[in-house]
Amino acid sequence: MKIKNSIAFVTGTNRGIGQAIVTALAGSGAKKVYAGMRDIDAFKRGSANYLQGLKGNVELVPIDITNQDHINSAVQKAGDVNLLINNAGIANYSGLIAADDLDSARQEMEVNYFATLAMIRAFAPVLKNNGGGAIVNILSVASLVNFPLLGSYSASKAALYSLTQGVRAELTSQGTSVIGVFPGPIETDMAKDIHMEKGSPAEIAKGTLAAIEKNEEDVFIDEMAIQLRKDFFSDPKSVERQCGEMLPLAAG
Repeated sequence: MKIKNSIAFVTGTNRGIGQAIVTALAGSGAKKVYAGMRDIDAFKRGSANYLQGLKGNVELVPIDITNQDHINSAVQKAGDVNLLINNAGIANYSGLIAADDLDSARQEMEVNYFATLAMIRAFAPVLKNNGGGAIVNILSVASLVNFPLLGSYSASKAALYSLTQGVRAELTSQGTSVIGVFPGPIETDMAKDIHMEKGSPAEIAKGTLAAIEKNEEDVFIDEMAIQLRKDFFSDPKSVERQCGEMLPLAAG
């Protein structure tokens, strides 16, 4: 599908990749962009210059994607959408064994998997009514291999990868493309504690929009992601061992 004249709903847009995607959509001729975020008032207080610099028709929408009432309200407001970009996510930097309890893992699975599934289930009929359109899930290279530094996050993103494949199969008949984007570490608040070379949100946004127009299904944009994909499909056990050396700080 074409970005120009598209109508998009993007989650997690208060900063980072989500904000960069909204900027890229508005600057690439999208007819309208619904920018979903949990706290609009706080965003407006800290992002006045950003809002003034946006091109196109951008509407801020309050939404906590773990709240079904919020999702239902978003569907009512955005019934003209033909592009859904699921970017909202959380990383708690928790190991699988070292964590004190399961609360962190449950939260990551609730946001990264169940809430994203709820968004897709709610908007799939909207996309069908509007000609099929596309769904984009922002995944992670941690969807392919577990990074023990983010053990439970990696598990939640692996679940989202599987979800992406399943949804792609289920929605083929209604003409909805389903795209998975697999970034490596990106210069965002979420990745501030990862000490390695990082890509930029703008780079991921640009590559994501290009993938939508090309209807690419699995998208690796930044340099680290491209290399990890190559190494993983060449020798997955070696990549698993290398990633396994990144142990959580709380581990003994």
